[in-house]
Amino acid sequence: MGEVLVMNLVLIYSLVLNSMSIFCCSSMQLNHPRLQGNETDRLALLAIKAQIQHDPNRVTSSWNVTLHFCLWHGVTCSRRHRQRVTKLELGSLALVGSISPHIGNLSFLRVLSLENNSFTHQIPPQIGHLHRLQVLLLNNNSFTGTIPVDIPNCFELISLFLNRNNLVGKIPLKLSSLSKLRYFDLEVNNLTGEIPPSLGNLSSLEKFGLGFNYLEGSIPSSLCQLKKLTVFSLGINRLSGIIPSCIYNLSGIVQFELTQNQIQGSLPSNLNQAFPQLRLFSIAFNQFTGVIPSSISNATNLVAFTCSSNKLTGHVPNLRNLHNLGIFNVYQNNLGSGKPGDLSFVSELSNATKLKWLQFAYNNFGGTLPTSISNLSTNLEILTVGGNQLHGGIPTGLGNLVKLQALIMEGNSFTGYIPADIGRLSRLRELDLNNNELSGSIPSSLGNLTLLTLLHLQENNLEGSIPSSLGKYHWLIKLVLSGNKLNGTIPPQVIGLSSLSIGLGLDGNQFTGSLPMEIGKLKNLGILDISNNLLSGELPSSLGSCESLELLYLQGNFFLGPIPSSMKELKGIRELDLSRNNLSGDIPQFFEGFGNLKNLNLSFNQFWGAVPTGGIFKNASATSVIGNIRLCGGIANFHLPVCKTKGGGLSSKVKLMISLVSGFTLLGLAVVLFSFLLRKKMKETELSTLVDSMLQVSYASLLNATNGFSSTNLIGIGSFGSVYKGILADDAAVVAVKVFNMLHRGASKSFISECEALRNIRHRNLVKILTACSSIDFNGNDFKALVYEFMDNGSLEDWLHPSTRTEELIEAPKSLNLVQRVDIAIDVASALDYLHNHCETPIVHCDLKPSNVLLDSDLTGHVSDFGLSRFLTEPTTNVPGNQSSSIGIRGSVGYAAPEYGMGSEVSVYGDVYSFGILLLEMFTGKRPTDHMFRDGLNLHNYVKTALPECVSEISKSLVLQEGTASVVEARKQLSVTPQKIEECLTLIFGIGIACSTDSPTNRKDIGDVAAELKSIRKNLLG
Repeated sequence: MGEVLVMNLVLIYSLVLNSMSIFCCSSMQLNHPRLQGNETDRLALLAIKAQIQHDPNRVTSSWNVTLHFCLWHGVTCSRRHRQRVTKLELGSLALVGSISPHIGNLSFLRVLSLENNSFTHQIPPQIGHLHRLQVLLLNNNSFTGTIPVDIPNCFELISLFLNRNNLVGKIPLKLSSLSKLRYFDLEVNNLTGEIPPSLGNLSSLEKFGLGFNYLEGSIPSSLCQLKKLTVFSLGINRLSGIIPSCIYNLSGIVQFELTQNQIQGSLPSNLNQAFPQLRLFSIAFNQFTGVIPSSISNATNLVAFTCSSNKLTGHVPNLRNLHNLGIFNVYQNNLGSGKPGDLSFVSELSNATKLKWLQFAYNNFGGTLPTSISNLSTNLEILTVGGNQLHGGIPTGLGNLVKLQALIMEGNSFTGYIPADIGRLSRLRELDLNNNELSGSIPSSLGNLTLLTLLHLQENNLEGSIPSSLGKYHWLIKLVLSGNKLNGTIPPQVIGLSSLSIGLGLDGNQFTGSLPMEIGKLKNLGILDISNNLLSGELPSSLGSCESLELLYLQGNFFLGPIPSSMKELKGIRELDLSRNNLSGDIPQFFEGFGNLKNLNLSFNQFWGAVPTGGIFKNASATSVIGNIRLCGGIANFHLPVCKTKGGGLSSKVKLMISLVSGFTLLGLAVVLFSFLLRKKMKETELSTLVDSMLQVSYASLLNATNGFSSTNLIGIGSFGSVYKGILADDAAVVAVKVFNMLHRGASKSFISECEALRNIRHRNLVKILTACSSIDFNGNDFKALVYEFMDNGSLEDWLHPSTRTEELIEAPKSLNLVQRVDIAIDVASALDYLHNHCETPIVHCDLKPSNVLLDSDLTGHVSDFGLSRFLTEPTTNVPGNQSSSIGIRGSVGYAAPEYGMGSEVSVYGDVYSFGILLLEMFTGKRPTDHMFRDGLNLHNYVKTALPECVSEISKSLVLQEGTASVVEARKQLSVTPQKIEECLTLIFGIGIACSTDSPTNRKDIGDVAAELKSIRKNLLG
C-alpha cells in the first residue's frame, strides 16, 4: 500500500513539473520566439544546477525561467539543430558539488569545461553518451573513483584533461580507441597499475602526461608509435626497467620528463639527433649509469637539463653552443676524475646568457674553480659547487653575478682569502663556505649582504675580529663562525641580531672580553654556542631574555660569579653546559623546574652548597657536577659528602613547625601542579585532535621529499618557519612544506592556528592544505610541519617586486599586466569574503600581504599563511575604540590596521585595511614600507592626494604605458583605450583608499569590494 502511495505521489509530482515546464516554455517562447530550444537539454542543465552545492559567484542564478537556457551563463547553443547545447563552460568559478548523470543527455555537447573548481564524487559514466564531445576539461578538481570506462565512447575527443584530481585505479584499456586524441593528461592523481601498451594506438597524440601517480612496471615499447608526440611526461611514479630504445626515434619531443622513478640503463649517444627540438630533459632521482652524451653539445634549444641524484660518471660534455640553457643540474652523481680540467664546462657556459641554476655539487670534480666563472650569466641565481675535490682560491669577480641568491661552496679544499667582492651580491640569501681551508679575515664588505638569511663560515682558518658591519643583517636567521681562529671581542651589533632564530655558533675560536648585554635581544634564538673561547666576566642578566633558547653552550671559558637569577626564564631549555668555567655560588633551585631539561653540565666550576634533589638532579646520568669540591648533598649517585647543619640541631617545636609548613606547602604545590598538568593535557589533546583530523606524514618522508630540507629547495621564510619545495614519494605530488621553527616563541600556537583555520574551509582562492606532520626529528626535537599544494608561480611579492624574486626556473616570467592584476585582486577579495561572511565561524586572516598571496600556474591567487588567524565567536558589527587585546599587534608592518597598534581586538575590518593597502601596492608598484613614506606620508595618503588628476603618474610602472591588452583581451581581439584604463585605475584606487581609511567602521565590506572589482573588470574588457 505504501509503495502505491509513493508511486502516485511521484506521478502527480511529474505531472506538475511537466505542466510548469510547458508554462515556462510557453512564456519563453513569447519572449524569445526564435529560441525555442530543446526541453531535454533544459532539464539536463537544471539537473546539473541542482547538484552544485556552493556557487559563491552566483553564476547559475541566471539559470531560471526568465531566460532561455541558451542565454544562461556558460551555456552556448548551436544555431542549427533547434538550439541544442554545444558548449558548457563553467571553469574557474569556485563551484562545489558533483556532476549530475543527466550530463549525458546533452547529446550535442562538444565542449565540457569544468576545470579549476571543487567538484567531488565520481565522474558520471553517462559522459560516455556524449558522442560529439571534442574537449573534456575536468582538471584541478577533487573527483574520486576510477576513470569511467565509457569515456572511450566519446570517439570525437581531441583534448582529455583529468589531471589534478583524486582518481584511483588503472588506466582503462579502451582509451586507446580515441584515435583523434591529441592532448592526454592524467597527471597528479592516484592511478596505479601499468601503462597500457594499447595507448600506443593514439596516433594523433601530442601531449602524453601521466606524471605524479603510482604507476609501475616498464615503459611500453608501443609508445614508440606516437610519432607526433611533443611532451612525454612520466615523472614521479614507480616505473622501472630501461627506456625502450625506439623512444629516441620520436623526433618531435620537446619535453622529456622521467624524474623520480626507478629507471636504469644509460642515455643514448645520439640524444641530440634523437630529439632535435628538445627544450626540457629531466631524469633526476633515478638509477642511470654511464656518461652524459656528448651529443647534447649541439642541443641548441635546450633550456633545462637535470640529471641529479643518479650514478653518472665521466666528464661533462662541451656546452659552448647551449645559448638558451636556463638550468644545468648534475648534483649528486659520480662525475669528474678529481683532476684539473674537470670544470672546463663552466667556462663554456659563459655563452648561456639565460642561465639561472648551475648545480654540480657532490661529484668528483677536481682542480680549481675557473676564474671564468665570473663571466657566467648575470641572471644566475643559484650556484652550488660543494662536496667536490676543488682546491685553490675562490676566484675574484663573483661579485659580477649580481642576481645570485645562493652561493654554496662547502666541503672542498679552497684556500686563500674570502673575496671582498662577494659583498656586491646584494640579493644573496645564503652563503655557505664551511669546511674549507680559507684564511685571512672576514671581509667587512659581507655586511652589505643585507638580505642574507644563512651565513656559514665554520671550520676554516679565518682570523681577526668579527666585522661590526655584520650587524646590518636584518633577515639573518642562522650565523655559524665556529672552528676558526677569530679573536677580539664579540661585537654588540652582531650578538644582538634580533632576527637570529635558528642558531648562533661562535664556538672554537679565541674571543676575549665579556659577553655583551645585547645578547638579551636574541629573544627568538634556539641554539647559542659560544663555548671554548677566552671569554670572561660575569654572565649578563639579560641572558634570561633569550626565552626561546633550547640549547645553550657556554663551557670552556673563564666566566665567573653566580648563575644569574634571570635564567629562570629559560624554561624551554633542553641542554645547558656551563662546565669548565669559574662560576661560583649556590646551584639555583629553579633548575629543578625546567621540565624540558635533558642534559645539565655544571662540572669543573667553583659552586658550593647543597645540590638540589628534584627535577633534572634526580638523574645522575643527565647531570654532571664533578670538579666542584665545595658541593654537598644531592642524590647518592653524585657521591658527594653530606651537608653539615649549623647551630647544633633544632628544637622539637621548630621541627614540628617546619613539618607543618612544609606539609601545607607541598599540598598547595600538588594542587597547582595538578591544575597545570590538567591544562597541559587538555591542550595536547586539542592539538592531537586537530592534527589527527587530517592525513599525517612522517618526518622521514618530508626529509626525503625536500632533500634534507636543502637550501636549494628553500622557497620562502616566514615569521614562524621556512617553506621548502618538495616531492612526496608516497603522495606523488610536488608540494610546499612549511616547517615550523619550534625554537621560535609562538610557533606551536601558529601551527595550531593554521590547522584550526584550514581543516574545515575550502575555497579555490585559499591555499589547499594536503597533510600535516606533528612528530620528532632524528635528534629527538619537536617537529611540526604543514604540507600545501605547490604553487608554480610563487608569491605575488615575487611578481610585484622582481628584485625579491626567489625562483625563476626556465624563462623569466613576464610582469603582470593590468587585467591580471585585477583578476588577482578579485581572487584575494573573494577569499576574504568567504572567510568573513560564508564560514560557519568567521575567520580573520590577520596577516594579508603580497608574500602571503600565492599564484598557481594560471596566475590564480590563493591566500596562504593562517598562522596568525583568529576565529570570531561573536560578530564584529562594531569596533570598540579602546578594547584591550592580549595578543599584541597582528600582522606585518605597513599592512596591519592602525587600531591593532592601539590594543584593539582583531576584526574583519583589520583584514579589509590590509587588503586596501595590498590593492594600492598592486597598482602603484610601491610598498607601504617604501623609504619615501615618512613624516606623515603613507601609501594611503600618497594615492588619495594624487586622485584623480595623477592616475597615470602613480601607475606609470604598470601596463598603462605598454598600450597592450591582457592575454584574454588579445584572444578576443579587443582594444582597450588609455582612457578606459585610466578610468579603471581611478575606480580601483578609490576602493583601495576606502578600504584603508583609519576608521575601521568606515571601511568597505569585502563582499561589496569583490563585486565592484568584478564590475570594473567587466567594463574594462567591454
